Amino acid sequence: MKRSSAIRRAVLAAAAVALVVTGCTDRTGGSGGGSGGGGGTPQSPASASATGGSASDGKPSSPAPSSSSAAPSSPSSPSSPSSSAEVLMKDGDENEQVRELQARLRQLDLFDRAPTGFYGSITGKSVAAFQKRRGLPVTSTVDAATWELLLSLTKEPTADELKPSTTNKLDTPDPRCTTGRVLCISKESRTLAWMIDGKVVSSFDVRFGSENTPTREGEFKVEWKAREWTSTIYHTPMPYSMFFSRGQAVHYSADFAARGYAGASHGCVNVRDRAKLAALFDQVKPGDKVVVHW
Repeated sequence: MKRSSAIRRAVLAAAAVALVVTGCTDRTGGSGGGSGGGGGTPQSPASASATGGSASDGKPSSPAPSSSSAAPSSPSSPSSPSSSAEVLMKDGDENEQVRELQARLRQLDLFDRAPTGFYGSITGKSVAAFQKRRGLPVTSTVDAATWELLLSLTKEPTADELKPSTTNKLDTPDPRCTTGRVLCISKESRTLAWMIDGKVVSSFDVRFGSENTPTREGEFKVEWKAREWTSTIYHTPMPYSMFFSRGQAVHYSADFAARGYAGASHGCVNVRDRAKLAALFDQVKPGDKVVVHW
């Protein structure tokens, strides 16, 4: 009996040891390991965040072991940017502060056209040039540091500087514009210069067709003129039309006069100064050269 009892005790002890080993395998083995319970590796705040949760999202069935040895938590990212890095003006903004920005950049010869109040790619390039010149981080956006330095280097713009009545600054003429009688049209500066033998006689703000209806580039001639004309396609007035390329013309646009560069043409070169264009219309002759370039 004693021998049988001893054998039973030995068998029970061995079975108990086998159960413990099996239990440990279930909790720590496999590709995923534990899920927050005892025996598994506790999920760190960083890994919890990477899976879409936070360190406090889960509800483990029991406390993680060796909590006293766990690494202390630390901020996952630096604190929010300082006020000096806050973006004040950026691409797509349209307001009077942007107009002032452009006027001040123009005082430093970094913005070569009339202020529009719209922050586009040209304004971004001008800001980047200012930042590079002054040793600031080149971001093409205006933060407090950029704005404060610009204010210190320029004077408050006058009303004429903010909303000048004159045209955009002309580009250097395309070489094709330097001889003869030419309507020299620049897409870069959005200007038309009426030139005779290399001299600018008059100049105008202009706008062009949209991406879907672009104004063609190249060298053309004035084919014919019409003091009063209505588009046969779009049924809109086109006063003082000077046609140069298969229906595309230089002409006055009431929409351009009212909305500025918020709109676009269907391919024509729009002019917004009706009185000046009327005078130009009387000077230009069929056969005069037209150059549309960047």
